[in-house]
Amino acid sequence: MKRILIFLLAFGLVFIPASLFAKNGSGFDEFGYNYAARVFVGKADGVDRVLDGKVWGDPTYANDHLVMKWSKAWDDARFNGADWTPEAWTDNEWNGMVPGGSGEVWHYKIVWVGPELEKSSYWREGGYPIWGQFEVIMDQGTSPGEGHLWFAHAVPTGYGP
Repeated sequence: MKRILIFLLAFGLVFIPASLFAKNGSGFDEFGYNYAARVFVGKADGVDRVLDGKVWGDPTYANDHLVMKWSKAWDDARFNGADWTPEAWTDNEWNGMVPGGSGEVWHYKIVWVGPELEKSSYWREGGYPIWGQFEVIMDQGTSPGEGHLWFAHAVPTGYGP
């Protein structure tokens, strides 16, 4: 469930209509987004832009703390019609070790590699594809009773081509 949910969070940065992410100056909005700084910081409840004690209808992770960051290239392509480039990335840090939280802690790094995916010159060994043009280059964390899990650890795990 957790892996699906985090992809939904980043999915919003790729596919939710840009009009919902209207940039209204600097500072954080009521949901936790600061578009000028290209960051979301707050309870996961706000990431779907509905403060209802749920994340896309599920209350399991609503109290967890989430930090999402995305690059200028991601922002330019997603919100301003620029071409996607290998400088486009998003980073999601999930912390459920808070009062009322899920108890899970996860870190994801996602980069644009193009429609060739594994055949792209930007592809990194150790990741996995999502959304037809992106690679998860890091997917690791902890879940209660499961310990520390790694699902992707590409080399290199840093950003940029």
